[in-house]
Amino acid sequence: MANSLAHTKWVCKYHIVFTPKYRRKIIYYELRADIQKIIKDLCKWKGVEIIEG
Repeated sequence: MANSLAHTKWVCKYHIVFTPKYRRKIIYYELRADIQKIIKDLCKWKGVEIIEG
């Protein structure tokens, strides 16, 4: 479904990739669950569907 204004129409889709600057083991082991929960909560709050993660 496209949104529109007077002379424009658009469909807004996003592809977001989360990549920390320093991907060390601490991210994958200690913070992974916290980061995952935060991203899921933000997406739920904004009404965004996570297709793949």
